[in-house]
Amino acid sequence: MPVSTAQQGYALNTQLARFSCIRCGTQLPLADYFEGCPACLTEGQPAAIRSEFHQFPMKLGALDVQGMARYAAWMPYSSWVSLGEGGTPCTPFNRLADALGVAAIHLKNEGMNPSGSHKDRVSCLTVTRALDIGATKIVAASSGNGGASLALYAAAADLKCCIVSTPALSPIHRRAITLTGAELVIADDSLERWRLVTEMVKQQGWFSATNYLNPPVGSNHFGVDGLRTIAFELVEDLGPDNIDAVLVPTSRGDLLWGLYEGFRQLKAMERIKALPRLFAVEPFPRIDRVLNGAAQTGTFPGSTALFSIGGSTVTYQAAEAIRQTGGNAVVVDDTAVVRDQSRLARHGCYAELSSAATLTALEILLQKGEIARNDAVVLIATSNGYKDLPDAASVA
Repeated sequence: MPVSTAQQGYALNTQLARFSCIRCGTQLPLADYFEGCPACLTEGQPAAIRSEFHQFPMKLGALDVQGMARYAAWMPYSSWVSLGEGGTPCTPFNRLADALGVAAIHLKNEGMNPSGSHKDRVSCLTVTRALDIGATKIVAASSGNGGASLALYAAAADLKCCIVSTPALSPIHRRAITLTGAELVIADDSLERWRLVTEMVKQQGWFSATNYLNPPVGSNHFGVDGLRTIAFELVEDLGPDNIDAVLVPTSRGDLLWGLYEGFRQLKAMERIKALPRLFAVEPFPRIDRVLNGAAQTGTFPGSTALFSIGGSTVTYQAAEAIRQTGGNAVVVDDTAVVRDQSRLARHGCYAELSSAATLTALEILLQKGEIARNDAVVLIATSNGYKDLPDAASVA
């Protein structure tokens, strides 16, 4: 694929130098790598790639610019298809912190993005990349939030869009996707979903926004770069070195990796002294098993009502982000999460069930001593409770 054709005024950031593999370090020229690092793929160990820049500006965010656009100089594109994503509130939950006996709790509410989830930070750059190289159709495998987000941004960009999901897709997400004019294809299960996307990409020329490999590699690398902006916003909102731990609802780790990359770059530029520990919150043991010796390329079946963080596979990026920050994976119980969704709402945030799992995880980590009473903690609410069906609690 071409590096850039500057279609519709979008061009790569001139400071973007190259890509490199997060596993083997192989340097790669600027291009599209839907399957991650070619060398690692050949080894049967799919791994994502990271962006490498010549340099970053001295100031973290541009003055008088709001939202994700504040960090345009740090992104692979200097401008993009925008619906006003980013700049989400990071709110102190002092009463909750007092109740749990921890120094500070802040909640980063990504449900305030245009489509109601953090996925908008990914979709804006992914769609822009597709436009830039002249693609006319874009496809994604999704369990809900990612599909709703991509469909919205593709509609804004006048790109043909197809979302491939499973019968578990909720009516709320079905409506959000189809109202944009996107095509919705329902596969038998997650593996069949990936097979269909593979066929569309390799045989029909669709631009891939998400993973389609098994074992998986992660979403489009241009898009995942957008998730670094959450780390940037947290540091600007809370100040340098005022974050000890970040709890992240996790499936295949795009958000975990984006946060790690953002904090890593800030540390390299001496904006922060230490990396916050990242904790992956999952509904049954997957990353937890990998961190304890299981093969990352294995399958880890389980059932859950937390559909946004379901799935039976683990990416290299998810485990690596945890290892590099000294964090861990935390397994939560659906019933406890339902309780904590109500508890979180009583403190001022109506979060999606999968996001409320961060509160459940925090209590577990406090009990285990993995988070100290004097730690400052951030909970990431990746989406809002309006994405849940009314009977979601009874499902759990």
